[in-house]
Amino acid sequence: MPRTGQPARSVSSRLLDVLFAFRPGRSRLTLAELTRETGLPHATVRRLALELVEAGALERASDGGFTVGIRLWQLGTLAPLSLPLRTVALPFMDDLHTALRQHVQLAVLEGTEAVLVERLSSGSAVDVMSQPGGRLPLHCSGVGKVLLAHAGPELIERVVAQGLPPCTDRTITDPARLLEQLDECRETGVAVVLQEATLGADSVATRVLDDEGKVVAALSVVVSAGSVDLRTVRPAVIASGLAVSRRLGWRPSTGVEQARSHSSGRRF
Repeated sequence: MPRTGQPARSVSSRLLDVLFAFRPGRSRLTLAELTRETGLPHATVRRLALELVEAGALERASDGGFTVGIRLWQLGTLAPLSLPLRTVALPFMDDLHTALRQHVQLAVLEGTEAVLVERLSSGSAVDVMSQPGGRLPLHCSGVGKVLLAHAGPELIERVVAQGLPPCTDRTITDPARLLEQLDECRETGVAVVLQEATLGADSVATRVLDDEGKVVAALSVVVSAGSVDLRTVRPAVIASGLAVSRRLGWRPSTGVEQARSHSSGRRF
């Protein structure tokens, strides 16, 4: 019931209260924190948050916390004064593309797939399966492995349980081998894929972190198999990922440690 003398608040205004509780440094909130931030009754916040999850405006983590959803992020990219991930990353992606003249990709996690939000290419670059706005499998693409490695044990378990279908005869379909790769990726922040997603295409991918040290995206270079020594490409990709992360507010003092331990509690 509204307080005496105060007009009843609309549902839309309360939904906005829930959404605007998220801000820099507060990108992941529990139900209790949302209740405290909004001043709304716990039952009301729970109902509104779950409705926003169903609509894709929020996402619910395995521990019950809430983060901004991909659909809300997509809407935010339309704001002319916003500085979304894609805008921050583009200058560094352009540098990589200028130096290598190959595919440079930026992807985010959605469900059990990686969504390609940007790609820079040249006419001479190798043919690949993905297009901007398209989706890539988590278990055999460079960006996918980076995102999966840092997503947490529940998603890893889900992806493995769904099966690891081969995209090529080079795709790793053995769960034990995949888990070893994901462990290494969490430690180094890098994934190297050799013709697993597309025959004739190799990839080096690295993580992009936000101000809380959370992996929010993956950045990769895709080259023609055997055309480039990937050991020479790897430092440039890592440097670009770190540069984008710093622009997003990440600081080296704690971010890498958080990223390494984010999904260390694997249940296999």
